Amino acid sequence: MCEINSHGGNVVVKKILELCLKNGANLAEPGEFTKRAFLNGRIDLLQAESVIDVINAKSEKEAKTGIKQLEGFLSQKINEIKKEIMDVMVNIEVTIDYPEYDTPDVTEKELSDMLDSVEEKLEKLEKSFDNGKIIKEGIKTVIIGRPNAGKSSLLNAILKEDRAIVTQYEGTTRDTIEEFVTVNGIPLKLIDTAGIRDAKDEVEKIGIEKSKELVKEADLIIAIFDASEDLTKEDMEILDLIKDKKTIIILNKSDLQQKIVEQDERLTKVSSDIIKISALNKIGIEKIYDKITELFNLNEINLDQDIVITNLRHKNLITKAIKSVRKAKETMEQDMPLDIIAIFIKDILEDLGNITGEVVTEDIINEIFSKFCLGK
Repeated sequence: MCEINSHGGNVVVKKILELCLKNGANLAEPGEFTKRAFLNGRIDLLQAESVIDVINAKSEKEAKTGIKQLEGFLSQKINEIKKEIMDVMVNIEVTIDYPEYDTPDVTEKELSDMLDSVEEKLEKLEKSFDNGKIIKEGIKTVIIGRPNAGKSSLLNAILKEDRAIVTQYEGTTRDTIEEFVTVNGIPLKLIDTAGIRDAKDEVEKIGIEKSKELVKEADLIIAIFDASEDLTKEDMEILDLIKDKKTIIILNKSDLQQKIVEQDERLTKVSSDIIKISALNKIGIEKIYDKITELFNLNEINLDQDIVITNLRHKNLITKAIKSVRKAKETMEQDMPLDIIAIFIKDILEDLGNITGEVVTEDIINEIFSKFCLGK
């Protein structure tokens, strides 16, 4: 190994790199060092993937989750489930392959208890992805309202910077503005949208349609209304659009004379979470933070004890394994032969093996490590 120390200027470093490559050195591939550790058996694939999670962590909880997986806690849980299956599967294989030998038969209760136990453990891991997705990707939070209701002012107040243009003219925001922010330890992917109204031109129309699509995909809606004016036709359209979503209703411009009250039935039938603020004067913003913390209390997750799935690949394989468990149980109920039930049990083991990398294909390995930066 050769270590070269030099001045940190880009030109100097680039020249040294060119000389090294000219004399036979090779550039490290994305994730090469982590990939070598995996291929040489130092870590499993699940631990390798957690390296990039730690590098890309946007919050303390995400970093802590990545470190825990890097330390092998999830791998250990997966291996415990596999061992539980294998303890029964060994006797099944012997019974199928060597029926002439006097081996202990696998009882129906033994097989059923194992499948029930495995299903319960896998379902718990699968459900943890709901919190894991929030920890990793943030709560997709869409700010929606009609023009000049105060959407951009609210975005700026939460970000504590003038990120969005705020004027007295309607239709300033024509496209979405996305920013990432952490509120009381909860990561938010904030999206400011074009104001809902009858579009004045084709560009604004596209922006408004995009706003409506984002509402459908959002984890949380912050619907903002100008409380100094009566509810308009556009406001009623927004209320109809968000009626089945997790929503915080904001009555903005509390510093002006109020024409909309918190008890308004048109609002309360959509959401009971209604807050009065003045976005421009940054009054009441903390109440929004408290409400988000109440709705998504990630502090209830004990990362020292709970195992949380944050990777979609892992979640999909666990879901697939659960389906195999249920198919095995169905075949048992149909009194199918033991060798047919064994097919589905082997599928469970294969799905779990794909998570830790025991039976994973080269294409998947290359795809995973392509997401790494050079070296690592």
